[in-house]
Amino acid sequence: MGGSDQLSAVFSALADPTRRAILAELAERDATVTELTAPLSISMPAVSRHLKVLERAALISRSRSGKWRASHLEPAPLREAADWLEHYRRFWDSSLTRLDAHLAAVQAAGQATDRMADDPREPE
Repeated sequence: MGGSDQLSAVFSALADPTRRAILAELAERDATVTELTAPLSISMPAVSRHLKVLERAALISRSRSGKWRASHLEPAPLREAADWLEHYRRFWDSSLTRLDAHLAAVQAAGQATDRMADDPREPE
């Protein structure tokens, strides 16, 4: 899957709270479907379907050791998503900083106008 399509798959996979919970578990340790099912209130087949979505998004990899198949978190796609989001966080931080400066200038100008209006001296 190429750049933008990969990013779409990652965000789509992350949109589901169960898949996010699975990723949180895998951030702690590699786990089997049975281990991942235990804290969730869904069936093993449902967990397996969620794992397939995560695997298609390249968020996890799966390995076989004997009869056990463990899932492993792959952090690279999460880093790519975080980098993409970081670009927009910087944009909004910059925009909000400029807005704060503008509002401070407007407020200061308003206070100066108020002080002039309150000055009891008449213009000469």
